[in-house]
Amino acid sequence: MNEIRAIKLHNSLSGKKEVFQSLAPGRVGMYVCGPTVYSDVHLGNCRTFVSFDIIYRYLMHSGYKVRYVRNITDVGHLLDDGEDRMSKGARLSQLEPMEVAQKYTVGFHDIMRILNTLPPSIEPRATGHIPEQVEMVKAILDRGYAYEKNGSVYFDVIKFARENPSVYGQLSGRVIDELLAESRENLKHQDEKNHPADFAIWIKASEEHIMRWNSPWSVGFPGWHLECSAMSTKYLGKTFDIHGGGGDLKFPHHENEVAQNHGSCGCQPANYWLHANMLLLNGRKMSKSEGNTISPVELFSGDSPFISKGYSPMVVKFFMLMAHYRSTLDITDEALQAAEKGFRKLMETNKLLQATSIPARDFDGSESDTDRAILALIDDAYKGMDDDFNTAIALASLNEIGGYVNKLVNKQIAESDIAPWVLERMKTAFANFIYDIFGLQDESAGAADGTVEGLMRLVLDIRASAREQKDWTTSDKIRDALTEVGIQVKDGKEGVSWSKQ
Repeated sequence: MNEIRAIKLHNSLSGKKEVFQSLAPGRVGMYVCGPTVYSDVHLGNCRTFVSFDIIYRYLMHSGYKVRYVRNITDVGHLLDDGEDRMSKGARLSQLEPMEVAQKYTVGFHDIMRILNTLPPSIEPRATGHIPEQVEMVKAILDRGYAYEKNGSVYFDVIKFARENPSVYGQLSGRVIDELLAESRENLKHQDEKNHPADFAIWIKASEEHIMRWNSPWSVGFPGWHLECSAMSTKYLGKTFDIHGGGGDLKFPHHENEVAQNHGSCGCQPANYWLHANMLLLNGRKMSKSEGNTISPVELFSGDSPFISKGYSPMVVKFFMLMAHYRSTLDITDEALQAAEKGFRKLMETNKLLQATSIPARDFDGSESDTDRAILALIDDAYKGMDDDFNTAIALASLNEIGGYVNKLVNKQIAESDIAPWVLERMKTAFANFIYDIFGLQDESAGAADGTVEGLMRLVLDIRASAREQKDWTTSDKIRDALTEVGIQVKDGKEGVSWSKQ
């Protein structure tokens, strides 16, 4: 499709829908905050990345050339009980930090491939862009919006907010008192900061901190928020079109990104900010500490007390499409079963449609009421996507079109009621939505496209971890479950292999 479609986006920066206008005609620069690779990617992240994959796909389908940048956070700066998560992951796994990063980056890519998301145009790693981050800290210092204390550099939030009252807090909608109360900075630095709301953009490393780099201020590491500001600027320019991520990143991460970019160059980083909403599990926020969580692999395998069986990756993806990306989505066994039925119905309808033909006949060019109704439904599907990428509306329209397909196949409407060109339009639209826009796949094609191989890598990785921890019960359970479905696992000197029986 070459036509540039008119698309409305809900811009978190303004809090309202706006007609999207890219900075460069026909081109879009989009940055999405990627995973922190110290553990397996969780299902909430998957929903965010699936949502932005569909946004990426639809922008391209709508005629735009898109540069999609999604980072990998592999710098140890996020704290967990006082210890940075990369170092903690390395200690628990008895690996080097970069081994941890590589292991979970590969696992993340496996899950993204299994869910049939497209790779981004550029996937920069934070550790590969330390010089750019150091230069951004220098620029912020030069413009007077940061200060150095004992080898660490802090962003001066109070000065920035005072001089830029319309900028700080606009994205999250929070006033400065709320920002102070919810500051997430490491408490041990509070006494050296000028104000509790200030946040670190360069942190002096303690002796036990593994990941460290030289800088003009100390041997240390960049602050969490800095990497995205530096990498988005490097690959998309000081101001670009779309910045996306999960809603949980709106504050403090994205709010502080805005401050850093303004602080370094006096400009807004992105014109449109998009945020995906969270996943719930049985009506409650997912939480490891409360035992209310399920991983992608558990969802695929069914090895969870929260579901009655495993669901295929495409069913899980279809389930995510059933709600608008800005809406909360509640995972329940009943909802997944409904998604399974809906997905199968959609794919079966498409097979029927693609196999349907109308005998050649003289055609006078007129449209029947049925033609007009079908064309209106196709138009409604596109209008749904044009309205802030509303996949739920698009799916509903496709289901209604499916009703006409079934009636045609079952001879409930005459072939003469549908013009040949309308039938071809139905076929094209259905295929475009299912494969190009939604990124769904025929499950029967799983073995050919690498989905099975990706799933097996994940399952065997979990089994290997269980064996390392001498959790023989889990290890044997995985092996026995695979045997039941005809997959034999062999443990040899050269590693683990598998084959179909």
